[in-house]
Order: sequence, then C-alpha cells, then structure tokens
Amino acid sequence: MIRHSIGENGLWTVILDRPEKANALTESMLAQLCEITQEAQSARGLILTGNGRVFSAGADLDAAKAGLAVSPLWEQLSAAIAALPCLTVAALNGTVAGGANGMALACDLRIAVASTKVFYPVMKLGYRPQPSDVKRMSALIGPARTKLILAAGQKLTADEALAFGMIDRIVLDEQLLPTAQALLSDYQAADPEVAMAILADCRV
Repeated sequence: MIRHSIGENGLWTVILDRPEKANALTESMLAQLCEITQEAQSARGLILTGNGRVFSAGADLDAAKAGLAVSPLWEQLSAAIAALPCLTVAALNGTVAGGANGMALACDLRIAVASTKVFYPVMKLGYRPQPSDVKRMSALIGPARTKLILAAGQKLTADEALAFGMIDRIVLDEQLLPTAQALLSDYQAADPEVAMAILADCRV
C-alpha cells in the first residue's frame, strides 16, 4: 500500500496507494513509510504524494480506535522526513486530514491541486495532535490560525491554505507531479554539497 521508486537522477517518489480507503494509514503503512524515509538518506530529492483523489484521510478509523492514533510512529515518520538532507516536496493530490498533515508539514515544500482541503479534527475525535505537528503548523501559519484548525476544527480550502501559508502553490491536477519535479530540478542539478548547505541554511 506504499509504493516508491528511485529515478536515475536520485529522485525518490513515495506514493500512498490505498485509494479505495482514501489512503487512510494503517500501522503497517506508517512503519513502511518510516523505513523508506530512513533509507532515503542518499536521495537527491523526495516527492511524497498519493494515488487517487485524496492524499490521505489520516489514520484508518479502526486502527485509530485500536491505538494507532497515539502511536509513536507518527512522530518517528515526521522526524525522519524533516531530517532528510535533500529537498522534499509534498505533492497533495487531494484532501489531507488528521495525522497525515504531519507528513506534509515535515516536507520543505507543499503543493496541492485545487480540490484539496486541509483539516485536523482532533478536537472532535478526542485525540491530541502530535507535538511536532502543532509546532510546525504554528511556525508556518501562526498560532491563531493553528488554533482555528486544531481547536476550532475548521477545514481549509486550497485557496485558504495557500493564503495562510499552509501550502505553497496550487496547480492543475495533471501538473502536480511535473511541478514537483520542476521544483526539485535546480537542487538536483547543483553540486550536492552546495545544495545541502543552502537547504540547511534555509531550514534554520
């Protein structure tokens, strides 16, 4: 349910592939994502996307009730993505919900199709969000807007997410992956040491 490929240029593409369940994440999917991102240390760029019309509905509901909602795998995954030395792009092919926001927030850049909605209904479901998700969201969009999403349970449209700074660009559906690849082109063409140094400076 997780596919990944490695291009000749060192570009890793990781795809959530459970479209019949809105790419809802199971424990095994989270564990596989952790393994893939930990293996991607030599990547010259990484794109994270989904198959179908939804990026991810977050935790699989049955798995969440069985304890997945509070699993340490969420923090492990977002930390592994954030620690990658290469430029990372979340290519949101549709709605991103709940804990799946952590993956997107941990990426350096986020682009999305116009149908994308962003929400994190932890208040309604009775779970606390992952600590790093709150910090990264607040750093991107500010504490008041973070409260709007997490405490007030509001759902953002793609336009609102763009205006807030939650995503960086809205693209046509058919241009999602080409745009992500184009955003990585200068990084991949640069001297690896220089590229990583510039990226590290930007992350400070």
